[in-house]
Amino acid sequence: MSSLPTLIDRNKRFAVGFASADLPVLPKLRTIILACIDGRVDPAQVLGLEQGDAVVARNNGGRVTRAFIDEMATIAVMVARMTGMEQVSFDIVLMQHTQCGAERLADTAFQATLKDELGVNASESAITYQRTDLLTDLDRLRDAPRLPVMLTVSALLYAVQSGRLEEIAAPQTLAALRTQRD
Repeated sequence: MSSLPTLIDRNKRFAVGFASADLPVLPKLRTIILACIDGRVDPAQVLGLEQGDAVVARNNGGRVTRAFIDEMATIAVMVARMTGMEQVSFDIVLMQHTQCGAERLADTAFQATLKDELGVNASESAITYQRTDLLTDLDRLRDAPRLPVMLTVSALLYAVQSGRLEEIAAPQTLAALRTQRD
């Protein structure tokens, strides 16, 4: 049975008290959060976000993929045009979590099955060790030449057992990360 009737009913209750029609397009905290699609991990709840505070993007494992980098580059150009600013700055917060289903994507035999049956390369979404994977993802952002240097990036690990966050990487601009690399 479909969950659509339940969702539509919930939306009717939501719409009765709806008062957010005038929210600006740009989020109040100038933040984009990348998180896993896991239903146990809702960044809005975990981080106490209000509607309009931040943009939440989700994918398998909350990993920085080529597609995510493309989206961030596109958003940076869009924000620059909307604001008239040449140097765009906003925060990208990476948020992975413990007990992630994307750990299964680290199995090379499973990766081969996905490649053979679906033509999907899931290797960049695989979770092996979250702390290391988050640092790898920061490197992916650092090494993406199309991303503006003034973007600030950071990384968090959410423990599904306790509800607590651990800071894995403090906020730094891509400019600072690129300088450290060179």
